[in-house]
Amino acid sequence: QVQLVESGGTLVQAGGSLRLSCAASGLTFRSYAMGWFRRAPGKEREFVAVLSANGAFTNYADSVKGRFTVSRDNPKNTVYLQMTSLKPEDTAVYYCGAAKAPDTRVYMYNYWGQGTQVTVSS
Repeated sequence: QVQLVESGGTLVQAGGSLRLSCAASGLTFRSYAMGWFRRAPGKEREFVAVLSANGAFTNYADSVKGRFTVSRDNPKNTVYLQMTSLKPEDTAVYYCGAAKAPDTRVYMYNYWGQGTQVTVSS
């Protein structure tokens, strides 16, 4: 049974930093691209960042480029999202997903976590 469990979400002030983690089990983690998505209140789930299986390729949404960094630790089956210079518009539930190849499209992901809430106060 595949499980992705996000953690690290909390309330933070604008300009602050936060690191999200996503721990995976039940799958061959090193074979999957790992992506981060988010859903703000009243909006659709949107792409944030993705990292290829070997960590050589990354892609970021324009809205987070230069502020967020995705990384992974394959021996620990964990992917991270380091978020800096946070803005109120970054407030959302953040989800990690596992896909066979790096992709920005929600439907290309095979597995999802339950999400972790990030709230950025102004």
